[in-house]
Amino acid sequence: MDKKIIKNNFGRYAHLYDKYSWLQEKIAAELSEKINPNGLSSILELGCGTGNFTRLLRSKFERARIKALDISPEMVALCRRKLPQNGLEFIIADAEDLELRESFDLVASNATFQWFADLEGTLAKFAGCLRKGGEIIFSTFGPKTFRELDWVLRSLLNEAAVAANFFASREKLEELLRKNFRASRAIEKTYRESFSSLRDLLRKIRYSGIRGNGLAKKRFFSRSNLDKMQELYLDKFNGISVTYQVFYCRGVK
Repeated sequence: MDKKIIKNNFGRYAHLYDKYSWLQEKIAAELSEKINPNGLSSILELGCGTGNFTRLLRSKFERARIKALDISPEMVALCRRKLPQNGLEFIIADAEDLELRESFDLVASNATFQWFADLEGTLAKFAGCLRKGGEIIFSTFGPKTFRELDWVLRSLLNEAAVAANFFASREKLEELLRKNFRASRAIEKTYRESFSSLRDLLRKIRYSGIRGNGLAKKRFFSRSNLDKMQELYLDKFNGISVTYQVFYCRGVK
């Protein structure tokens, strides 16, 4: 994962993110429902994006102090404009580089953990930020995300170019959670989305930031390749659709 590319992807299209991120909003709503409703006084949110999950946390825990961070300055700027500042603190930072000396009741994150280069180290670090009995809860995309597009790219170009190939499996997540928490669980859920054309799919990937540092080579997007890709897609899958593999993870300290 190239963090500079990922940061630039999200920053460049931050103003369009909400238009194309219906799935991330749906996952955020489901993740919010999984959080224990008992009173929390302090929450750390990793990868706040444009603040949609932050808004849910603020609504559910009205009196909690919430510290929310994101690697993209453009995303954080949108958060500050969209959300009232009372009890909210926004920080521009890479969660993997963040050093904190305070502790929290809850560490939460929606659709961000798949971008961490050192997932094991990151989980260990934020386990250390939790008070005894505190929880970490997060959603993350799995390696079967965009498996249809991955098949098309492998067939046409004989190489994998989908970022999800590097995402952690459920087994890996469960292993790392067990290492750092006395109780843990990872639940898998699959979502699907259909598009009228391959170009519409690629537009969604670009503007929602979920391409990571994949699909970066210009030769992927020549007119002839796009036509061949769409033909392969339609022949194999009878339409332009994608699978999203999502894990909902929890750890209790």
